[in-house]
Amino acid sequence: MSILIWIIGSTLAMSCFAWIGLITLALQEHKLKTILLPLVAFAAGSLIGASFLHLIPETMARTGPRWEVFLWLLLGFSVFLLMEQFLSWHHHHVVPSEHKEPFTYLILFADGLHNFIAGVAIGASFLVSVKVGLITWIAAAAHEIPQELGDFGILIRGGWNKKRALLFNFLSALLVVPGGILAYFLSGGFDTTFLLPFAAGNFIYIAASDLIPEIKHHASLRKNLEHFCAFVAGILVIVLTRLLITD
Repeated sequence: MSILIWIIGSTLAMSCFAWIGLITLALQEHKLKTILLPLVAFAAGSLIGASFLHLIPETMARTGPRWEVFLWLLLGFSVFLLMEQFLSWHHHHVVPSEHKEPFTYLILFADGLHNFIAGVAIGASFLVSVKVGLITWIAAAAHEIPQELGDFGILIRGGWNKKRALLFNFLSALLVVPGGILAYFLSGGFDTTFLLPFAAGNFIYIAASDLIPEIKHHASLRKNLEHFCAFVAGILVIVLTRLLITD
């Protein structure tokens, strides 16, 4: 039962990142971009690091060098590609200047689906061990901060008032909790280890498709180096977490 407490506590903590959107109201757009891009780079590094240094190795340690591990990874990658194609779901971490209100509902729906899948991944990771769960949570949390900042900005620019945007963004974020609980109860029926490479595929897609393109074409060499350093810092956080956290 202690694992269920870890899952519920960590996913509830994850959902609270939705309230970070308040910072967008106090900053001008150019200042927000200055903050967001290094966060996006850091998030990309942590997601890549968690996938290749944590989730995939943990799966291989449990299953051995089976090709099915990479099939699940490709499935996780492909599912998020499908979501973007048919839901027009894009993680615009740099706050856009104009959005129509109907699109904001699509953003909330797609983000809620993403949060639910993230909850399943976090729950499955805690079922392997607390260490695996915490590292997965850290990588997902690093991604959530710039995402929630961007999503809240989209809702405000889509015509939502502050209270309504905060509430619905939080309700969308709360879907991470039932995702984690579902993973816990699924574990009684079959082995959920396959969810680790599935989550790795999700993470790799988000980093490669949504995050890295936003930081790799900057006019300033200094900014490019700053973003690269933030990317490397994201990887190093995963390495240090893996070394320091014990089961």
